[in-house]
Amino acid sequence: MNKNQQIKTGIFSFFSGAGFLDLGFDTTTGFETLFVNEYHEPFMEVYKSSREKMNISEPLFGYSTEDICEFLENECLLSSLSENIIAAKSNFDLIGFIGGPPCPDFSVGGKNKGIEGENGKLSATYVELIIKNQPDFFLFENVKGLYRTKKHKAFFDDMKIKLIDKGYLLTEKLINALEFGAPQDRERIILIGFKQSTLKRFSVKIRSTSVLESFNWDAKLLYDAKNILSQNWPTQETFIENLDKPCPDGVNEKLTVQHWFDKNDVLNHPNSQHYFQPRAGLPKFQSIREGDDLKKSYKRLHRWRYSPTAAYGNNEVHLHPYKARRISAAEALAIQSLPKEFVIPENISLTNMFKTIGNGVPYLASKGLAETLQHFIESFNK
Repeated sequence: MNKNQQIKTGIFSFFSGAGFLDLGFDTTTGFETLFVNEYHEPFMEVYKSSREKMNISEPLFGYSTEDICEFLENECLLSSLSENIIAAKSNFDLIGFIGGPPCPDFSVGGKNKGIEGENGKLSATYVELIIKNQPDFFLFENVKGLYRTKKHKAFFDDMKIKLIDKGYLLTEKLINALEFGAPQDRERIILIGFKQSTLKRFSVKIRSTSVLESFNWDAKLLYDAKNILSQNWPTQETFIENLDKPCPDGVNEKLTVQHWFDKNDVLNHPNSQHYFQPRAGLPKFQSIREGDDLKKSYKRLHRWRYSPTAAYGNNEVHLHPYKARRISAAEALAIQSLPKEFVIPENISLTNMFKTIGNGVPYLASKGLAETLQHFIESFNK
C-alpha cells in the first residue's frame, strides 16, 4: 500500500441490534460493514429495513441471526466466519470486530448478576470469539457498571488479561454521549484493542506490551462532559400541556431535547404515532412536572435540557415534556441522535421498538467513536 493511500477497514458486527453502532461506521470514510450478527430477529428486521431506506448497501457476507455462542460451538459456523475473514483480508487492509454485548447483568439498575447472568456470559463469549479469530482490532461497548462495580470490574480485568496474553494492546475510556453532541446523559465504557503484529506491520511504534499509548480519545470530542453537566440547565417547571416556551439564555440548544425534536421533525416522522397508551390514566400524566426526571419511572423530560439515559425497559417510562403522554418512537430515535431518515417498520411491536432504541449506542457517539478510530488508523500512514 502506498503512503497516504486510504486504509480500507472491514467491520464484522456482533450484537448489532438495530445497527446504531454500525451506522456510525457506515457513515465514516474508510469503514465498510461486511458481516452482521443479531440474535433477536425483530431487531434484525429493523436493521435491514432502515439500511434499505437510507440506501446503505447490504453487508458483503450477509446477516446472521445465530446465537453468538454457536460461532464457538459449531464447527461449520466457525469455519464459515474464518473463511469470510480470510476473504475480507484480500480486499481490506484491516479487519475489525465491533459489538456491545447485552448489559443488564452489569447494570446497577438492571439484573446486576454479572458473569453469572445469561447476558453477562455473552461478554466472555465475545472476547473468546475475538481471541479465536484474531481481528486486527476490536471495539467492546458496555455499561459503566462493568467498569466501576467492584465484582464486575474483576471480571472485566480478567477479560483484558486474556486479550493482552493473545497479543492485543488495549485502551479504554468511560465516554458520555453528550461529548459527541447527542442530547443524552449516557455513560458507557469502551474498550479498544489492536494486535501488536498489526501495528508492527504498519511500522507503528510500540512502547508497551499491554497499553495502546498513542490512541487519542479526545481527537473527535465536541464537548467536555463535566463542563456540560455543570452548566446552569433548567430544572423543574409546572406541566402545562402544549405551552410554548422559548429556549432560555445561556443554554446549549444543540444538546436539548427540543432541538432534536425539531431537527428530526418528530411530529411528521413515520414513527410519530408509535407510543404506549397510558395505563395509569390521564391525571398521572398531568401531575408530573416538566423536567422531573429524578424518579425511577415516569420521568418527564425538559424540552430545554438533555435527556437522561434512554433506557426504556425495567418499567422505566419517559414522558413528553409538554404533552400528556409517553414519548413516541420518533422522539426516542431523536434522543438517540439518529438521522430523521432512520425509520422503524410499522409491523414491529412497540415493546421491540423501544427495546431496540434503548439498547442502541447513540448515533453521534457511534460516529464519534468511528472517527476517533479512523483518526488513529490514518496515523499509520504518517
